[in-house]
Amino acid sequence: MAEEIQIAGSGAMAKTREPLGVALLSLVTLGIYAIFWYYFVNREMADLGRARGTDELGDSPGTSVLAITLGALIIVPAVVSVVNTYRRTQVAARLTGVEPLNGWIALIFGLLLTIGLWAYLQSGLNKVWHAQAGEAAAVPAETPAGAPTE
Repeated sequence: MAEEIQIAGSGAMAKTREPLGVALLSLVTLGIYAIFWYYFVNREMADLGRARGTDELGDSPGTSVLAITLGALIIVPAVVSVVNTYRRTQVAARLTGVEPLNGWIALIFGLLLTIGLWAYLQSGLNKVWHAQAGEAAAVPAETPAGAPTE
């Protein structure tokens, strides 16, 4: 289930998304969901970058989407865009004190199963969004059924 989290220092919102949901929706919709997801995560990272006063997190999510759609026809722009998006997740992790994603795992997913890469990137971004909001990077434990809540 997606949760909206305000990006500290801005009025913009970021969403935590279920990583497996990102992969499955991308598969079921034949990549249509992936295009929208790609735009939104790049926009969210650009918003975080503006809030932190850095341009390391990108500034044009539309260009990123153009590169993975039309640019994919000549391959190189799509590859460059995906690598840059991965690098942005690394920068976002560094800026928020979160452990960055493993580059080798990302490379293997990128070469063998692209939807796995999307899920992996989303899992890292979920930690970033929680950390920058001052929350623990780990997902909080659920309250057992029937237990009293505050």
